[in-house]
Amino acid sequence: MTLPMNWNEWAQHDGVALAERVRKGELTAQELASQAAAAIAKVDPALSAVVELFEDAIDDPAKAGADLAGPFAGLPFLMKDLGPTMQGRLQEMGSLLMRGNRATSDTFLTSKMRQAGLNLIGRTTTPEFGVCSSADNPAVYVTRNPWNTDYTTCGSSAGSAAMVGAGAVPIAHATDGGGSIRIPAGVNGNIGLKVSRGVFSLAPHLSDLSGLVSIQGCQSRTVRDTAAFVDACRGPAPGELMPFWTAPEPYQDMIKRDPGKLKIALSHQWGDYQATPQIASELKKAGQFLEGLGHHVDYALPAVDYRAAFEAQTTCYISNFAVVISNMLAARGLEKPPADLIEPVNIRIWEAGRHTTFAERARMQAVFNTTSRGFGAFFEDWDIILTPITALPTPKVGTTEYLTISDNPSVLDWFGNLWRNFAFTPLANLCGIPAISLPMAQHEHGLPLGIQAQARQANDGLLLQLAAQIERALGGQWNSGRKPGVHATNG
Repeated sequence: MTLPMNWNEWAQHDGVALAERVRKGELTAQELASQAAAAIAKVDPALSAVVELFEDAIDDPAKAGADLAGPFAGLPFLMKDLGPTMQGRLQEMGSLLMRGNRATSDTFLTSKMRQAGLNLIGRTTTPEFGVCSSADNPAVYVTRNPWNTDYTTCGSSAGSAAMVGAGAVPIAHATDGGGSIRIPAGVNGNIGLKVSRGVFSLAPHLSDLSGLVSIQGCQSRTVRDTAAFVDACRGPAPGELMPFWTAPEPYQDMIKRDPGKLKIALSHQWGDYQATPQIASELKKAGQFLEGLGHHVDYALPAVDYRAAFEAQTTCYISNFAVVISNMLAARGLEKPPADLIEPVNIRIWEAGRHTTFAERARMQAVFNTTSRGFGAFFEDWDIILTPITALPTPKVGTTEYLTISDNPSVLDWFGNLWRNFAFTPLANLCGIPAISLPMAQHEHGLPLGIQAQARQANDGLLLQLAAQIERALGGQWNSGRKPGVHATNG
């Protein structure tokens, strides 16, 4: 098969650049899809990140639903196997229980993606129901990090992060209920934005308000790709339960300007959880870099009860996931989770959460309110909070303490262990504030380390402006210009 580009040329283009070449008639959407499929075939045997490719979408993007007149002009796009559904396509959610589960319709956001010109060419790996930190269950699949295949991609947007990091596609779908866009972006060398609550619709399922924490988004390699994705796909479905934020101008225009001088707070300890000294030193270096761009940088953090916040977040996850699993069981006529089809920790989450009372949820929501208002008060004095994306080094494949195949008998202890590593991401979900992971730093074992910036509600544009300013200052060379060992340009 003759491809339209050599691999270096393919990897040098972001999604916006590829779409522009289609609009100019230099390439076709079908040629882009064929090149993406070839790239996936090249890197995926080492990574196990793609569950399925859709041959009809590769052969004929327009017939498969991509609006070639949209801003992305048929750009190949991988969908995480969780969240928005695609009519007639399988969605198996990383679970043996869901094998053969086929969607009967597109969700609202899927339609927005197609209208934006994205060509949905396949689906990527995720841990079972998106619950744990890695797509790492030998009974289903084991997704590996392109920088070093001994290590995990983290999750839950595992496969999407690996494919973007490996240069197979420039942008891919991701979701974030507690860091699942930002954490894998941080450990795979990508950009990952969790938008504010009230940007992307979950219709016809829960709203951002009733679902509380889960947000849609993408993984990308350039700030403008993420900005273009948000511009094209944001907005409410008819009859949303809650108001949606609007932007004063398209983010693609906003990011062309640097932000003004910002007050940026650094923090590497949130309550009981703190980063290793090496990770804290990487955060300090990032702060010094931002000082060099003219920003005011110092150490500070919101005055909130972090222990109570993490307890409330844990209650939210346990009760939410218990309902999700109960609904799946009811649809199959099952009274309890089959031990051979659902992973052990997810069974224990169901057992712990299925009888959660309204009073318990009300106490949880009260903590959500006080925590969110504490962050809001903090942002009266500061523009940005900067943290590492993780507190500990990236785990190796098979580190079961973070996985839902763990034999830990205590759900609360299992979640507490997650927070020890992933402390800095979930409270943004609790508060509904935007947060972005940027590939600015490095772990001591050589893998990328994302630096996270968080801002007040609806200040997503400021995060993207800051990210674009950093990108320009780096000459576009995220990850210090390094690329992973498994990459489309290799071999």
